[in-house]
Amino acid sequence: PADPPSPQEHGLDFQRLLDASAYKEMFRQDMIRWGEEKRHADPGFFCRAAVEGALQPVWVVSDTRRLSDVKWFRDVYGDVVQTVRVVATEETRKRRNWVFVTGVDDAESECGLDQGVAFDWVITNDGDKVALGEQLETLLQSLHRSL
Repeated sequence: PADPPSPQEHGLDFQRLLDASAYKEMFRQDMIRWGEEKRHADPGFFCRAAVEGALQPVWVVSDTRRLSDVKWFRDVYGDVVQTVRVVATEETRKRRNWVFVTGVDDAESECGLDQGVAFDWVITNDGDKVALGEQLETLLQSLHRSL
């Protein structure tokens, strides 16, 4: 496409872009390119959009992808920012139908936070519901204590 698609600007099916379908994969590289153009022009573009109108005492901003995103939140909100990384083994990811795509899965949009961030929390999600629940409960208790 001449213009990289964004759901709002190009009439794409937003719900289908959220799943792991072939529909999403058709537009993925163009969406990444569009996002890079927006970030290059304004590094805080997506971060500001994520918090626009948020009034709750605790926000969960999911799926930040770059060091510039983490830096923006830390610069704007300081020490109250808690970073959480969710990890799963490659075997678990493959069982969940993930397939590595060169040029996509090795791009900054997918691995920009693999180095350079000291995460406050690392949550392992390899399919053990009890272990996942325990980790999340510990995180929630810590957040409640900081309110």
